Amino acid sequence: MSFFPTKILLATDGSEEAERAAQSAVQLANETGSELHIVLVGPSAVTSVDVPGSPGGGLVVSQEEVEREAKRSLEAQVEKAKAGGGMVAQSHFRAGRPAPEIVDLAEEIGAGLIVMANRGLGGIRRALMGRVSSSVVRHAHCPVLVVRGEKDGEPVFSAKRILLATDGSGEAALAAQAAVDLANKTNSEIHVVHVWRLDYGDPSFVVAGPEYMQQVQENLEQEARKLLDAEVLRVKGARGSVAQTHLRTGKPDQEIVDLAEEIGTGLILMGSRGLGGIRRVLMGSVSDSVVRHAHCPVLVVRKEESKEEVRPEEAGLV
Repeated sequence: MSFFPTKILLATDGSEEAERAAQSAVQLANETGSELHIVLVGPSAVTSVDVPGSPGGGLVVSQEEVEREAKRSLEAQVEKAKAGGGMVAQSHFRAGRPAPEIVDLAEEIGAGLIVMANRGLGGIRRALMGRVSSSVVRHAHCPVLVVRGEKDGEPVFSAKRILLATDGSGEAALAAQAAVDLANKTNSEIHVVHVWRLDYGDPSFVVAGPEYMQQVQENLEQEARKLLDAEVLRVKGARGSVAQTHLRTGKPDQEIVDLAEEIGTGLILMGSRGLGGIRRVLMGSVSDSVVRHAHCPVLVVRKEESKEEVRPEEAGLV
């Protein structure tokens, strides 16, 4: 199984960070031989724009004017993508809540990857765009690459180093395959990290004493090392190679973000959820946190499954 080539759906809002996402999408499409689609989601209702000194406190804008402006913005993004060397197969304008529209369109066109910025236009729009990217990561049927950039103009794979974060679950296995595909097509090296932690707040530790705690810690560390070694074998089985492994202990999200910065990672790649039950919820929260705090783009991989309904409160209303 291979992730690429595929259809890449770039979700844009015309912001500066969305342009960095566009650069990443164009680069990925070119390097993996994938088909590039671009979508911009505009509002579905008439809005008003504040105009200082206006009698009504605002200027009413018709829905037609809003849509025309949004479509002009979409056309401008397509032209920028082409100017950057991209071949745009199709552009899409949708009206409604951004997260559900992006998720729905990705499924309609059979996208294998969604690319979008972590945040959008200034002020409150930045916070809302952050909610949109989080919602898309949770509900998309395919992997999602969330781009944030603090170095203007730097391409997504500039560091030529991919950090694969694993917990040994099925979705982590898909993440490993994606890492190998990307590394092979972009001439990048793969680093693998597994983070384990010991709950010192467990009451049994107080009763059992330090010797028991030491034994538990050694056992957990041994199991963590086995899991990390198994992931290396999985990468090799997918025709990849691992430059270095990293075993860390602590809060998974924090350790992954810190390590990525320490080794100069150009991309973090991880599963959206981990093993069953509560582990699925926890791994989901880890990927959400990494997306919010990482200094580099994050590719979140999930098993393809039936479309989930996106609740309005999670949809990043704009």
